[in-house]
Amino acid sequence: MKLAVFDFDSTLMDGETIDILAREMNLEKEVATITEAAMAGKLDFYKSLTSRVRLLEGLELKKVDEICHNLPLMNGAKDTITELKNRGYKVICFSGGFRNATSYYREILGIDADFSNILNHEKGILTGDVGGDMMFNFSKGDMLSRLQLLMGVKKSDTIAIGDGANDLSMFEYADTRIAFCAKDALKKEANIIIDNKNLREILDTIV
Repeated sequence: MKLAVFDFDSTLMDGETIDILAREMNLEKEVATITEAAMAGKLDFYKSLTSRVRLLEGLELKKVDEICHNLPLMNGAKDTITELKNRGYKVICFSGGFRNATSYYREILGIDADFSNILNHEKGILTGDVGGDMMFNFSKGDMLSRLQLLMGVKKSDTIAIGDGANDLSMFEYADTRIAFCAKDALKKEANIIIDNKNLREILDTIV
């Protein structure tokens, strides 16, 4: 068995979900500044995530879902996942973003499973709290290593694809490490670098 693990924001999706949500609160610039610093590895991911989600307090869950179900997919996302599955890969999505988006696009893209975070809400209104699978800098690597044990997948049969510093931890468990339109912090640890916004280019680099 072979395993391909994709980040969601700015990898499978062209943009950052939390920045787009913040637009509804007229806080996009403030949130995007924190996101940029976190993806570059200049801020602790947990602190950056919780501080950004706190700014979303009061946003209607209905609006969150509407936004998350209309995000722009990266060029070639569906084609690439379909072809990887044809080549015998299980395809997983890890995201420091939110299940409102990843679970929706899991079905559309044909992803086998998604692991992300959950925006807490009460009576259909966001509380500003967040929890879930991908809260920390180490979360993606930790989850990947456990999936490998569960599925019997070797490091040599694992591909990890991402763009930001919070993807670094999963690179430790993958022999094929793809930095896709990525920050310098991730490029330094990658053995494949793709700078064009076309996920199909991944298919030319792997077996």
